[in-house]
Amino acid sequence: MSLFLDEITLYLQAGNGGNGCVSFRREKYVPKGGPDGGDGGDGGNIYFIASKNVSTFSHLKYNYRFKAPNGDNGRGKNQTGKKGKDIFIKLPLGTVVFENNEIVIDLKEEEQVFLAAKGGKGGKGNQHFATAVNQTPRKATNGTKGEEKQYFLSLKIIADIGLVGFPNAGKSTFLKETTNAHPKVAPYPFTTIYPNLGTFSYDGLKYYIIADIPGIIEGASSGKGLGIRFLKHIERTSCLFFIIDGEGLSYLDQLKTLFSELAKFESNLLNKPFLISISKIDNPLVKEKALEFKDKLPIELDLENEKKVTIDRVFPFSSFSKEGFDEVLRNLSILADKKKMSY
Repeated sequence: MSLFLDEITLYLQAGNGGNGCVSFRREKYVPKGGPDGGDGGDGGNIYFIASKNVSTFSHLKYNYRFKAPNGDNGRGKNQTGKKGKDIFIKLPLGTVVFENNEIVIDLKEEEQVFLAAKGGKGGKGNQHFATAVNQTPRKATNGTKGEEKQYFLSLKIIADIGLVGFPNAGKSTFLKETTNAHPKVAPYPFTTIYPNLGTFSYDGLKYYIIADIPGIIEGASSGKGLGIRFLKHIERTSCLFFIIDGEGLSYLDQLKTLFSELAKFESNLLNKPFLISISKIDNPLVKEKALEFKDKLPIELDLENEKKVTIDRVFPFSSFSKEGFDEVLRNLSILADKKKMSY
């Protein structure tokens, strides 16, 4: 299992420019010849490039320092030194790049490129310094240093749908049954310790990225449980899918806690469109309880700071018996299709 690494600091050193050359032609019958010192080559640049082929920073865990090659020095016969080779560092879509605690770029598009460290310029050879007065200049300039940069990278997963719920609510099971993902599933809390991604389609034509965010508990926004480490990944999802633990405590209390923690972390999350379901209705007692709750709708949740959320629909389902499963997927695809790509 690969490490889920969503924060990292990179240290970059672009290549230095090569030095210009002092050289003179040596030709028969041409006294002293003339200046023919070539320029130094530019140093290599370092670029960040967004790629859907990487999903975390785990490939950078042991390789977080990069140094681009220097440019070669200039040579005689007006030969320019070879440019230092550029380095391209692949980063996952959704990478936010910080320098000195300021956002410098947000990499959200495939193959989006950012010049992270610029290579130094090559120096000028003595061919550039010849004048009518001084036809044999012994002057050349040195190349400049490449940029040294330090960046902090933070990943915020880009997905169409974010799964939200308490630990052991059945999110991982739903993801496993619905998508190509293979999350760890077990009958105890916190089996998901990092976000899982998968794709699903209801009609076989349109596909959606769905992210299973690790279980939220009361106090998550202030660091309890898995804390706010993964709440940030919900910010980039287009819509939210709440899975209420059918065998858990009061459904109303679960919803109030989940919405409250999202609001405390980022109040704008309450503006995202959402779908609410109740899991595990293969248990007859849960099914009865879920239908009773459904009959009480609509319900208005009173949150802190006078915020309110109206619950007018819920979709009971079972990932095992598949009862209600088709209705959940159909409505989820409708919701996601309306908001797709509106990050």
